[in-house]
Amino acid sequence: MSPLLSPLFLLASAVGQVATTSPAPLPQSQAPAKPEPPRKEEQTPVENIEGRRRPGFSHELPEPVTQNNIGAVRPPPPEAFPTDQIPVPDRWRLIESLGLVKEKWLDPYHQNTLKGDRPINRAKVPWLPIHGDDWFFAASAVSDTVFEPRTFPIPVGVQTTERPQSLDVFGKDASYVFSQTFIASASLFKGSTAFKPPEIEYKLSLALNVSYVNVPEKRVLSVKPSDPSHRADHFLGVQEAFVDYHLRNSSDRYDFESIRIGIQPFQSDFRGFLFNDQQLGIRFFGNRDDNRFQFNLAAFWRLEKDTNSGLNDVTQRPRDDLVFVANAYRQDFLIPGFTSQLTAVYNRNRESHRIQIDDNGFPVRPALLGDLRGRDYDVVYLGYNADGHIGRLNLTASLYGALGQDRNSFFTSRPAQIRAYFGAAELSYDHDWMRFRLSGLYASGDKHPYDDVETGFDAILENPIFAGADTSYWIRQSIPFAGGGRAIAISGRNGILNDLRSSKDEGQSNFNNPGTALIGVGGDFDVTPTKRVSVNANHLWFADTTVLETLRNEGSIPKNIGWDLSAAAIWRPKATQNIVVRLSGAMLLPGNGFRDLFANKSQDRHYYSILANVIVSY
Repeated sequence: MSPLLSPLFLLASAVGQVATTSPAPLPQSQAPAKPEPPRKEEQTPVENIEGRRRPGFSHELPEPVTQNNIGAVRPPPPEAFPTDQIPVPDRWRLIESLGLVKEKWLDPYHQNTLKGDRPINRAKVPWLPIHGDDWFFAASAVSDTVFEPRTFPIPVGVQTTERPQSLDVFGKDASYVFSQTFIASASLFKGSTAFKPPEIEYKLSLALNVSYVNVPEKRVLSVKPSDPSHRADHFLGVQEAFVDYHLRNSSDRYDFESIRIGIQPFQSDFRGFLFNDQQLGIRFFGNRDDNRFQFNLAAFWRLEKDTNSGLNDVTQRPRDDLVFVANAYRQDFLIPGFTSQLTAVYNRNRESHRIQIDDNGFPVRPALLGDLRGRDYDVVYLGYNADGHIGRLNLTASLYGALGQDRNSFFTSRPAQIRAYFGAAELSYDHDWMRFRLSGLYASGDKHPYDDVETGFDAILENPIFAGADTSYWIRQSIPFAGGGRAIAISGRNGILNDLRSSKDEGQSNFNNPGTALIGVGGDFDVTPTKRVSVNANHLWFADTTVLETLRNEGSIPKNIGWDLSAAAIWRPKATQNIVVRLSGAMLLPGNGFRDLFANKSQDRHYYSILANVIVSY
């Protein structure tokens, strides 16, 4: 034994020996009067320590308990029970029968049949064509209220104006929007989904939007000069209507394969840069290797949208626009804690023969740019997306290349090759209750509009959760492209790309565009468990302004769009997602490129956007 061992080790050894041996006590003549502590340099033999005993329970066990039930009646034999009925206890409702829980249909937190916590009692719904005791029903309802005052450049109407004898190119810019959306969803599914997907699911979601908009100039809300500059509107859209069928389990860990048919939500990447929508389609999906590998094979037939609400309009014929998607996710690749995705998306558009006018009377297909002719195009997006963390750093990244052919370039009226690319990344670091973010994005622009190659990147239908999302002024607002195209916007609402489309929802992708560049910083601060404050500062540029200069017949337009500054406060009074209140404000400090496009009387004027949003969910 080493002389450097501590006394604690010696004590432990002594206890161990006492537990296994019981040496005879030393004679009184040999026992020392007072034990001396061992010195470190001496090896002390451990035998027995007085007053110590083996740890654990040492009392005698009680007498065994026996039970006798003298004179008891024997249970009936098995043949006395009916063979056509086997009573099965309802384990979901057992706790209620004990009086511990009382179900209330308005309570979404405790056991509730309407929230899918318990199977359906078929005796109460005999009209429902279901069989078995493992059918569940889940209902949800959402109220989304938005009030949004904002300013943006508004051209004065050509035929008439709200302010007679006005000679300005741009009029007043203050407007506001009130929007109320009610969403109701119902889902009927079979199978306990705690560890496995449902065997079959039927789902329906309807959304009703009621809105009121007031702007200061004519021909902003309607193509008719005689219409007022305010509008009240409503629309009912079908956002989900699908059947999800479980094909098989591929392992005993419930790796599975399923197929989903109908109107369904789909997001092609982690942040919604390329295709994020609820569309009519068929999707084959599943996983492998204990859910560390996931895959999707899908085809979507795009539906027409209501112009003012953006909801699906199933009363119109679907568009001649198909989207085919194949992607695969792998967790812990390339490093642990990092999920990588490879994706291929093919967009086939054949809408050159159809003219589409939106609900406000503005043409959206073809866009009123260039030769004003209809367009067909085929484009394939090849991408790599990643989401996860590298040590203490969180990273989300997307890279896309767009390859294909535009059958009619609106600059040349000839076919053109599509060669465009896109990249975006967000790096964040968490420290206690704070998260600090750094964002960067680049979408290529078209440098040579009159050649036979289009290099401006555009998405199918973007809805990015990036750089402040809809708190950002540039992402939230649609900026008109005045003087270079009719009913054309530089960027669409809830979009970040400067793609010169007639409409993000109803228009076609446009690869003759100036592109986008962004660098931003931000932070999220969880002040309390129910309150969060977020801030963002983004600087934006056009990647190349040649397309803008050509359409505007200008010799030079600077690239600088300006600074987009925003802040948001989020309050969840119940510390859940059932009630969420958000108030945000954003301001655009125009750069010389933006001021060149929108030369007002006061060229240094700032534009603002305020968003008050209340979401109540059941």
